[in-house]
Amino acid sequence: MQEGKIIKALSGFYYVLSAETITQCRGRGNFRKNKITPLVGDHVEFQADNTQEGYILKVLDRKNELIRPPIANVDQAILVFSAVEPDFSTALLDRFLVLVESKEIMPIICITKKDLISDTNLESIHAYLEEYRSLGYEVLMTSSKTEEGLKDLLPYLNGKISVFAGQSGVGKSSLLNAIRPELDLKTDDISTHLGRGKHTTRHVELIEVEEGLVADTPGFSSLEFNDLELSELPFCFPEMVKIGQDCKFRGCLHINEPKCAVKNAVDEGVIPSYRYNHYQTFYEEIKDRKPRY
Repeated sequence: MQEGKIIKALSGFYYVLSAETITQCRGRGNFRKNKITPLVGDHVEFQADNTQEGYILKVLDRKNELIRPPIANVDQAILVFSAVEPDFSTALLDRFLVLVESKEIMPIICITKKDLISDTNLESIHAYLEEYRSLGYEVLMTSSKTEEGLKDLLPYLNGKISVFAGQSGVGKSSLLNAIRPELDLKTDDISTHLGRGKHTTRHVELIEVEEGLVADTPGFSSLEFNDLELSELPFCFPEMVKIGQDCKFRGCLHINEPKCAVKNAVDEGVIPSYRYNHYQTFYEEIKDRKPRY
């Protein structure tokens, strides 16, 4: 019996990387009966006499999983946002940060196209980014030149399983193509009507980059909080986790409760008001979500 990591799933076959060898495997017959679906990123136990005919015997515990792309055990998400075209949006960034935090994935904020923005707007974006850094987020800013973005990003990919995500039309696919040109991911111009880029999805595969693995398909095509409970939302805002320890009530949701340290921190400007406004928006969205049966 050997252990390895699934790096590709295609047409019922799973390609398992173990000690620099890739073995083509099938899942055990009882997986389907037990509703077990191996995912790319899974750590598995498998048996194989050669590299073409292996069998996955067991899927080991996952630390997280995503639906789009279908992948498990992601370490970090590179959240790609542009300074301009489309304009930088803290509301959209906070939505992505909550989705990523809720899956216990480390976010890295990557702002592109800094060379295409006016000095005045650049100052305002820098101010936002300093606030995100002060919350403990890793933030980098690169130009519209893909090569520069790549050079800045590569050190972050070492030893991790990473997925790219973020605003549509900002160059996620261009970055992935620059990492591995043979991917030839389809990138279309931004539709000015929708303000969104169009992306053609494919099967998901982990590709080796530097000393790490990167999913070759951008993640989080759905931005709804389908799996997130109200009680979990405060834990997706690091500043609320820290300051919320001083709230009078345990389990304070920082909405209407008296003696709430988080609301005091917003009033005093310690927590930026836009972060709290987004928190309230997400809270209402989850509260009004239709129950699923």
